[in-house]
Amino acid sequence: MMIRPMDAVIVCARNEDDVSHLEVWIYEDSDEGDSNMYVHHDIIISAFPLCTAWLDCPVKGGEKGNFMAVGSMEPSIEIWDLDIIDEVQPCLVLGGAVERKTKKGKKKSKYKEGSHTGEVLGLALNKEYRNILASASADKQVKIWHVAAGKCNITMEHHEGKVQAVAWNHHVPQVLLSGSFDHSVVMVIKLFTCLKFVHAFCCPAEAIYVWFFSLNCFEGIETYFYHGYTLQKDGRVPSHSGFKWSVTAEVECLAWDPHTEYSFVVSLEDDTVRGYDIRAAKFDPSSESKPSFTLHAHDKAVCTLSYNPAAPNLLATGSMDKMGAVFSISFSQDSPFLLAIGGSKGKLEVWDTLSETAVSGKFGNYSQPNKPKT
Repeated sequence: MMIRPMDAVIVCARNEDDVSHLEVWIYEDSDEGDSNMYVHHDIIISAFPLCTAWLDCPVKGGEKGNFMAVGSMEPSIEIWDLDIIDEVQPCLVLGGAVERKTKKGKKKSKYKEGSHTGEVLGLALNKEYRNILASASADKQVKIWHVAAGKCNITMEHHEGKVQAVAWNHHVPQVLLSGSFDHSVVMVIKLFTCLKFVHAFCCPAEAIYVWFFSLNCFEGIETYFYHGYTLQKDGRVPSHSGFKWSVTAEVECLAWDPHTEYSFVVSLEDDTVRGYDIRAAKFDPSSESKPSFTLHAHDKAVCTLSYNPAAPNLLATGSMDKMGAVFSISFSQDSPFLLAIGGSKGKLEVWDTLSETAVSGKFGNYSQPNKPKT
């Protein structure tokens, strides 16, 4: 089965009948407007998957490829080669435990150097330094991995609860956010508009919302930016307290706005999505963390969210309400109005959001004629 240059490739992590696997789907879209989806191949993985991140760095020491990092109920991160159809072993494992025999012949597990000691709950690839991967874990740690070298470079312990999500800034690649069950978001390294809610609509069959915003610009951007350096947490110093935002509930997901380096959104267990402008942050960690906007998005926890990469101020959110739990959504980078949706029903759906009049009317001028490539 040949993958054409104009096909979209979607990778899903699934668990069915106690068997966990990755599915590589192909989405074909014709000039007549008809679409077709099918599973190209699947890969059996060793543990229940909790998070994924696509990589293209030369993991095997050669050319760039297509790899998927998988975090699971185990403390390790498995890297799988998606270009090999009959792959049976990960090409690289970051961290994890190894069994050793004691003098009495008993088996004893010991964690590898730099490994997490709990489930891996979140992963994020640095899009500028593409061999750098951030991970979040139930062991309350955030780790920065050098993938090609296969080792952990930095371990940070600035949270008091399980760390659920990590996200790199799109414009300032040294900047990382982490969100935790301890009701906090921490900004790592250096950083930094305000959005006004306008309209929302729901995809009829699923608990998916797409949000429209209007942008209120700030003056004095440079002043805020340079002052912002005083708010940084130095990731090279694990004990550094960092700059922290307190939120109202456990963090579910994080995302930087791809259209500006100054703002991010966080989805919470209390069914809200909150946006923050880092230029408005205060150095005193005891001060109140006021969001620039709050969306009462769903009736249950907001599990996932995704910014549209082409249209500013267009955000999709997914939840456990309505007819099924939505665990993951993602806009395509190559065909930015296609939204991939995965949830508790075990089915992959692709929604062309431009089919909604509200979206096409407001954001249709951002649509691209090129078909998706990856």
